[in-house]
Amino acid sequence: MTEKKNKSMIQRRLIPTYIFLIIVAFLSVFPFYWMISAATNESFDVANGKITIGSHLITNFQNLVAGNDLWRAMGNSFLYAIVQTLLAILICSLAGFGFELYHDKMKDRVFSVLLLAMMIPQVATMIPLFKLLSTAKLLNSVWGFILPSISTPFLIMMFRQNSRNFPVDVMEAARIDGLSEIKIFFRMYMPMMKATYAAAAVITFMNAWNSYLWPKVIMTIPESQTMPMLIANISGGYTTDYGMLMVGVLFCSVPTMIVFFVLQKQFAEGITGAVK
Repeated sequence: MTEKKNKSMIQRRLIPTYIFLIIVAFLSVFPFYWMISAATNESFDVANGKITIGSHLITNFQNLVAGNDLWRAMGNSFLYAIVQTLLAILICSLAGFGFELYHDKMKDRVFSVLLLAMMIPQVATMIPLFKLLSTAKLLNSVWGFILPSISTPFLIMMFRQNSRNFPVDVMEAARIDGLSEIKIFFRMYMPMMKATYAAAAVITFMNAWNSYLWPKVIMTIPESQTMPMLIANISGGYTTDYGMLMVGVLFCSVPTMIVFFVLQKQFAEGITGAVK
């Protein structure tokens, strides 16, 4: 009887916590529900605050495709995000691998300078980067989009910190067996740091996919626009079709959600520094 009373008391104490969590979960999910609801309603209903599911999803989608080059924008966003993600995790992992497993005092000083770069806002570097890439004739190209972001101090720091859990004894045994440093990196380091790679891939893909300001500067022709640019163009007219706009927002949101939900377990392990 005493144990049952204790359990019931504990459950009663947890009721406020459950209520708080339910409220927070509702507030987190509601914007996503409203986005879906708005995508299925007419612009007039969305403006009036209707939150129930409508029947104009297909019409809004047809208007979006008819008035905008949706598939080209989606293709551009996928191309830019995937290429940037692959190159960024490769380059930043190489840098983190080198900084931690081959570190000395000079490398630590270089790394400290690298961390200072995190304090420089992106806007401050846009004009010189634009002039540099314009001189190199890389405007409206995938390289113009990804070059400023394929090596970021944050990802290098994350790989370096997680590399501290990498077993050095295994690397020394591999050297004795005759493996070169590059083979150690590709055959041993990358498989054992897959959680960190997953976390870095999620962060880089989401940042590249949602990037708006830099593509707006570097992409000067309509054929090079990305999904965030297309959505901004839809909402920037004299009259806005909110139903069509929310369909575009829904299309823009789905890829990042899929990437996160597929890699959420590895993302959590990578952020906490897990090594397998």
